[in-house]
Amino acid sequence: MFEQDYIMRVIKEMLRAILKLLFSVDTDSPTMELLSEKEQIETTEKLLEMIDEGKINEAENVLYELTADGDRNHLGMALLFYSYLNDKEDRFLESHGYSREEIGLGLKQAVSRYGLNSMADAFLVEL
Repeated sequence: MFEQDYIMRVIKEMLRAILKLLFSVDTDSPTMELLSEKEQIETTEKLLEMIDEGKINEAENVLYELTADGDRNHLGMALLFYSYLNDKEDRFLESHGYSREEIGLGLKQAVSRYGLNSMADAFLVEL
């Protein structure tokens, strides 16, 4: 339990740092305001719905495809996705075959696609 809480806090701090440095937003959790295009908002809403339905791996695969182009707006989508997922309870994650560590690793992989490897390594070194 303590380890999961620790991982959750580390993920939140990494998200907060990225939001502040790249988007000039000082908040604990990203909002849809990060996204500039209606299509990106709709896609993100669908991804979050998939999480709620327990289709976490499928949603993450879609996100992976979207972030392949390196578009900064897609980074915003990834931050929203992993923040939303990180806010889920451990029981929810476990019941859908997902772990807090996988959230950290997915976030690390996503931000690395945008040249933020060193930031990801600094926060998520233990994962």
